[in-house]
Amino acid sequence: MKKTVFSGIQPSGTIHLGNYLGALKRWVEMQNQYNCIFGVVDLHALTVYQEPKKFRRAILDTAKILLALGIDPEKSTLFLQSDVSQHLELFWILNSVTKVAELELMTQYKDKVRQQHGKAVFAGLLNYPVLMAADILIYDTDFVPVGEDQRQHLELTREVARRFNGLYGKTFKVPEPLIEKVGSKIMALDDPLQKMSKSAESPYNYITLTDKPELIKDKIKKAVTDSDTIIKYDPIKKPGISNLLTILALVTDRDIKEVEGKYFGENYGKLKLDTADAVVKFLSNFQEKFKKISDSEVDSTLKKGAQSLKKKAEDKIDEVYKKVGIR
Repeated sequence: MKKTVFSGIQPSGTIHLGNYLGALKRWVEMQNQYNCIFGVVDLHALTVYQEPKKFRRAILDTAKILLALGIDPEKSTLFLQSDVSQHLELFWILNSVTKVAELELMTQYKDKVRQQHGKAVFAGLLNYPVLMAADILIYDTDFVPVGEDQRQHLELTREVARRFNGLYGKTFKVPEPLIEKVGSKIMALDDPLQKMSKSAESPYNYITLTDKPELIKDKIKKAVTDSDTIIKYDPIKKPGISNLLTILALVTDRDIKEVEGKYFGENYGKLKLDTADAVVKFLSNFQEKFKKISDSEVDSTLKKGAQSLKKKAEDKIDEVYKKVGIR
């Protein structure tokens, strides 16, 4: 029997090349190995205000992107988080065994509080990791693919599961992390010391999966490198060049050292031009598929996915309610 993997993506901001190469590419690859449950986690996105009409569009487009990238509903379960209400039911129960101090220690929470510059911070931002724990634990998840920035949240999930099990008896499977492969972290084009981010103010930070070829070429042409002239993979001393080499290697499915060797004696312009051409070619197939997927197809796929999960989610909530004495 295949092990279960759960992962989710927020329908907020922009899905960029870094998201794909760092995480979504692995989602596609895992489908044949695991029982994969992939959620468009719309409830998580509500920790900040979302303009309703734009939000609904973002939800559909996020699911459409996943389908165009290769998430196959025949192999995996793709669903909308809010369509399975048991996530919220379990979220409340898990809140009862989660310490406020644990939530306040979350690095992402502290970073976002600082970014508010004294403005009001809403409870959803603090409790976000508990809902994430509910997403994972309700399906008896075996593995969760995580990067370094999410390991802390997963460890909290593991701790909450162990604490509940200790209080009420064995109920939840304690999930294990599936760590990202080395070299899959894509850095910002305008600041290679920072990770490519969909929340960045400048669009020259990232390449979206739906960027037009001319814009992709312009962004890579203006990518920050350094004052040296040597093309060498060295993330510490040459982060900009190393980032371009990483992108080129990943979109052409080659080893970074192999790519590096082909540019011995070449200039930065040549590397940028080749990287841009490779990214444009890489995304062209995806963009064609994206255009052909209708909103009705997406909506139907999400509804079917949620329906297929309902029984398992209901059974787990029933078990939890019995354990705590509600039923």
